[in-house]
Amino acid sequence: MNRRKMNCHRTFPLLSILLVVPASLAFAQAAQEKIIRPEVVGFSSDRLARITQYFQSEVDKGSIPGVVLVVGRNGSVAYRQAIGFQDREKKTPMKTDAIFRIYSMTKPIATVAVMMLAEEGKIDVLAPVSLYLPEFKDAKVGVEKPDPATGKPTLALEDLHRPVTVQDLLRHTSGIVYGPFGTSLVHQAYNKANLFDRGQTLAEFVTKLSKLPLAHQPGTVWEYGMSVDVLGRIVEVVSGIPFDQFIAERITRPLKMPDTAFYLAPAQFPRVAEPQVDPATGKRPPIAEPAEDLTKEKIKFFSGGGGLLSTAADYSRFCQMLVNGGELDGVRLLSPKTVAVMTSDQLNSEMSRVGMLPATQDLAPLPELGQSFGLGFAVRVDPGRTPVSGSVGDYFWAGAAGTYFWVDPKEKLYAVFMLQMPFVEAGHYRRALRELVYGALVH
Repeated sequence: MNRRKMNCHRTFPLLSILLVVPASLAFAQAAQEKIIRPEVVGFSSDRLARITQYFQSEVDKGSIPGVVLVVGRNGSVAYRQAIGFQDREKKTPMKTDAIFRIYSMTKPIATVAVMMLAEEGKIDVLAPVSLYLPEFKDAKVGVEKPDPATGKPTLALEDLHRPVTVQDLLRHTSGIVYGPFGTSLVHQAYNKANLFDRGQTLAEFVTKLSKLPLAHQPGTVWEYGMSVDVLGRIVEVVSGIPFDQFIAERITRPLKMPDTAFYLAPAQFPRVAEPQVDPATGKRPPIAEPAEDLTKEKIKFFSGGGGLLSTAADYSRFCQMLVNGGELDGVRLLSPKTVAVMTSDQLNSEMSRVGMLPATQDLAPLPELGQSFGLGFAVRVDPGRTPVSGSVGDYFWAGAAGTYFWVDPKEKLYAVFMLQMPFVEAGHYRRALRELVYGALVH
């Protein structure tokens, strides 16, 4: 993976998080789930042990620094392991309470926030975004046309055929893109606008973004982009509180996810997992900000698209809530019907799917892979074509620094994979985990 691509991965989801609580107390609260004997929930213990053997061998070869893995089924944790190093260069062993930059695994959490407000009648998913953010009422689409004099491409602005809706933001059909993952004049304009400035507020970000053209007519093209960051601002406007506060008060605290937030307390710095040094460059890949730069004092941009840090234990609780149809331990965030809508195919067959598709690999919502996209997740819609094991209806996403999860409602199963390495390089390992987990499922 070249340095330009690695820098792209660094920029698109910049932030991180954790509630300001003592580290030991935080993990004590998050890790209450006991590991059940795997056979009770349909797994083979011997076959689950292959997961440990495989990832330990990759650590021993120097291919990966270390991982934390959790597999749950039927409401119980069947497997949880910390393997390798939290920091290989410092020889710090990986622990199950290690904190990871989850980047785009923030998006499902932000989507849950939006749908909670939709259930309360405060957000209309089919409403124009401009109903909540008036800055977008004059949005235009940027279309490249050759200059008659020079023949060079220029950017012409065209009126929208229809407004951008909240649904478009949720499913990445808004025309809002990630600048680093394209070369068009619109992508170049995004790059010049410094949209990832973590010193800006969400309000300032939206003002800046609203002045830029869309890359596509709304509802016509799936292209991964900064739509979920716009959703974070809508949550602020509708709820009347900052986005980080909403996530904490309405999602992470009720679900007992104490190590999931947009910033770190100093006591948490020693638990942050780091990517290992690249032998080719002698440096760590630039996918992660130093822990000391992820404090509340230094971060104002609460990125719904990529701002959170979390632990495997925390994210497992989020996944179990989804498996349960929106509820965990007596705390209900969503109704089962809402979860069903979020995890259904939201793209029609006429929509193009472009932008970042080579990079997204097995995550791409392509018909030829038997996959599509819902509201906040990629979803499997066909038993074949996809290159990995799973079930029709399972849903998933990943982060730019190697993290990954999936939920399989048919099997009442979830898996959480925490690793810090560039996304493309991590692809082999998330696919291997799928095969290892389903290979251990015997009934």
